[in-house]
Amino acid sequence: MENKRTCLYDKHVALGALISPFGGFDMPIQYTNIVDEHNAVRQACGIFDVSHMGEVLVTGEESEAFVNYIFTNDITDAPDGKIFYGMMCHETGGVVDDLLVYRMGENRYFLVINASNIDKDVAWITEQAKNFDVVVENQSEKYGEVAVQGPKTEEIVERVLGIHCSDLLFYTCKEVEYNGETIIISRTGYTGEDGFELYGSHAFTNEMWDKLVGSGEVKPCGLGCRDTLRFEVGLPLYGDELTDEITPLEAGLGMFAKLDKEFIGRDALAAQKAEGLKRKIVGIELKDKAIPRHGYEVEADGKVIGTVTTGYNSISTGKSVCMAMVDIEYSKLDTEVAVRIRKKVFPGVVTKKRFYDKNYKK
Repeated sequence: MENKRTCLYDKHVALGALISPFGGFDMPIQYTNIVDEHNAVRQACGIFDVSHMGEVLVTGEESEAFVNYIFTNDITDAPDGKIFYGMMCHETGGVVDDLLVYRMGENRYFLVINASNIDKDVAWITEQAKNFDVVVENQSEKYGEVAVQGPKTEEIVERVLGIHCSDLLFYTCKEVEYNGETIIISRTGYTGEDGFELYGSHAFTNEMWDKLVGSGEVKPCGLGCRDTLRFEVGLPLYGDELTDEITPLEAGLGMFAKLDKEFIGRDALAAQKAEGLKRKIVGIELKDKAIPRHGYEVEADGKVIGTVTTGYNSISTGKSVCMAMVDIEYSKLDTEVAVRIRKKVFPGVVTKKRFYDKNYKK
């Protein structure tokens, strides 16, 4: 089956981007190189095409109750414009997907899901909705989306695009009229830096890209540095730190799973918490410059105790670090472990998963 292409695909080709498959789409991995693009976001401003992400609109009389039932976080009585991060879980506690829930208004919730999971998620959400008075609408084809990230973003978005955004607090959104269409602007980000997401028609998305890139102040960034940026600040990627088999508790995301309310998978998570975890995701810093990659084995006491989920030589810190799923008895900070890279074993220690401090707008 052929990969899909976003509404900005031709722009990426024209800029000479390295294109590669991701989540069923042909996506730009890098334009110049990952280090330059990574540093542009940390120091100034970068733009990402995230039109491959999925959008699902949930409306109807029971939409709040329904979203609360399928979502681990608690959206009860949320104000309009509030955004929540959390997960949808199987009855077993494993994760269907991690997502953002935007409260757009009374009985109107906008769910932003991962590109690789769109079909799976929509089918799962639709199945769960059968006993609720709600309408589930897959709007993924309708929307394009760009994410503009970095410490200079707010000033650039207001000046170059003429879109007022300084009023938005972290994890909030609003709808804005722009050239006759209603667009959504939000302030979340997946890089550890301040920034905004703009959702609108394909024509709007192309216009935003052209204006921002054409300004010469915003660097086009690929999915390569999107991964290095999110990894450094300890943010999970579905398929690595979260899967159908990994629970929010094992991923260290228990703060987003509100066990004092009912949701699908709650009982499994409550039982797991009561029994105590058998494994969890930790950070590991190697004492060497060797790079730990996804799937590499973690060892201690002469045996395999886990596997690497994501690893890099961190661009912002210069350290060789990784996130890894390890047996619980090896999960304490400063525990000595090792990562097997090809035929050699490299010593390291367990650290926090956040290797670089976030710089969000408070």
